[in-house]
Amino acid sequence: MENVSIADLWNRVTGTQPDPPWWLVGFVGLVALAAVIHGPTWRLARNTVTIAHEGGHALIALVTGRKLDGIKLHSDTSGVTVSRGKPHGLGMILTAMAGYLTPPLLGLFFALLLADGRITLMLWFSLALLAAMLIMIRNAYGALSVVATGAIVFGVSWLGSATVQAAFAYLAAWFLLLAATRPVIELQRMRSRHMAPSSDADQLAHLTGVPGLAWVGLFAATALLALLTGGALLVPDVSLPDLPTPPGFGGTG
Repeated sequence: MENVSIADLWNRVTGTQPDPPWWLVGFVGLVALAAVIHGPTWRLARNTVTIAHEGGHALIALVTGRKLDGIKLHSDTSGVTVSRGKPHGLGMILTAMAGYLTPPLLGLFFALLLADGRITLMLWFSLALLAAMLIMIRNAYGALSVVATGAIVFGVSWLGSATVQAAFAYLAAWFLLLAATRPVIELQRMRSRHMAPSSDADQLAHLTGVPGLAWVGLFAATALLALLTGGALLVPDVSLPDLPTPPGFGGTG
């Protein structure tokens, strides 16, 4: 195996890569959309959204000075992040807000990196996030989910060709952007049936006095805005070939 120096590795991770062809970007976008719409595929792929959701809770809990006890991910794609600190106040509010806001904002951040040609950096940044999250996982299924996801990302980033890396990176960004809305819809459906009394929206309603439906609206608006902005960044400019000018046109009269 060829020896790779630290400088070479750094340049490989932080350097830019050429934009993939427009048809590849469009194709993986359609694949991501199908994964969100198709029920059986969604039930599996939703684990990725849950990892981002709980990771967002955990990160903001730490940033706001709360003590993070751990994260659990479950096979039904639910999850829970337990932190300690004041049961009220700005830190608790921001921690509760972060879950549904993280997947679309992470997808938007990925889109920004990809628009700048930072395909490898986006993949390795994902690995860093997964590694940091693994430290706080407190159940076997959660550890398996994070390790499996990280193994796939590492395999693609280290062994995949430039085309494979680009396809995977764009697929991940498209998926987070497209998938962020569906959990919000599912949340409100559960709330309307009184099946989610301890949801993030209802916890925020208790903490702030602002109705839970308003928080659901904030989550949905953030997801839609991120999709529109991120989608505009991901969709490549397709320039049409110049057409020949028909005889008799464009001459002087």
